[in-house]
Amino acid sequence: MCRSIKTLYNFEPPATEQEIRAAALQFVRKLSGFNVPSRANEETFNRAVDEVAATAARLIDSLVTTAEPRDREVEAERARARSALRFGSGPSA
Repeated sequence: MCRSIKTLYNFEPPATEQEIRAAALQFVRKLSGFNVPSRANEETFNRAVDEVAATAARLIDSLVTTAEPRDREVEAERARARSALRFGSGPSA
């Protein structure tokens, strides 16, 4: 769906409220097609972000796993490696 929405569950340290809200914002942007809503839609847009964030937080808090929490730095390094393979290791001269 939206590449900037990242998995937030089962990480050490746990996802912050800001990370959950950022994911909710990206989700609502994708659904609505608005990067920034018009004044007429701003209240509805912001309410949707709040509701999605609250639902996402409840979901994350309710999930159960026996897997070890993933390390954010290890996952970030894996993502950088995948990106380097996909797009090349750097800008060409």
